[in-house]
Amino acid sequence: MSNYRRAREGNIFFFTVVTHGRQPLLCMEGSRAALEEVIKETQARMRFEINAWVLLPDHIHCIWTLPAGDSDYSKRWGLIKAGYTKSIGKALTGKAQAENASRLKHREQLVWQRRFWEHRIRDEKDFEAHCDYIHYNPVKHGLVRAPRDWAYSTFRNYVERGLYSEDWGSLDKIEFPEGIGAE
Repeated sequence: MSNYRRAREGNIFFFTVVTHGRQPLLCMEGSRAALEEVIKETQARMRFEINAWVLLPDHIHCIWTLPAGDSDYSKRWGLIKAGYTKSIGKALTGKAQAENASRLKHREQLVWQRRFWEHRIRDEKDFEAHCDYIHYNPVKHGLVRAPRDWAYSTFRNYVERGLYSEDWGSLDKIEFPEGIGAE
């Protein structure tokens, strides 16, 4: 059994959540709508703010702010992953689910990796670096040439708020400090 301990201090976190086997499920039209609905339901049940977001075919990067004194992001992700899987998981995978003892015990289907990666945002500089990583990620993965060309992120919101120029990330390759973003 792992001795991994999740960060519990602070209330702003960066996350990476990945589909099982890196299946490219998340950007499909019905998939996006189902995920959006499940996130809204989870936010209504357990408040949190999404500060930055990118949805890629096989993973999500985002930054959340949780209410002061509440660091139960694991419960929130559990609700999102379970709700999404219940909503369209079987239709998306289109294949028989593995029936090994561990997956049966945990009532899991082959939609999500079991775990997710989190990082507590330490300060404003760390927040900015992770926002940059989130918004540049579609370019990093070769999906588009510029962050402005990817529809499934908060990049446009950041441009509208004056936090990025329209051409940010399109002219030069963006380099990130070691440890920024985990996939």
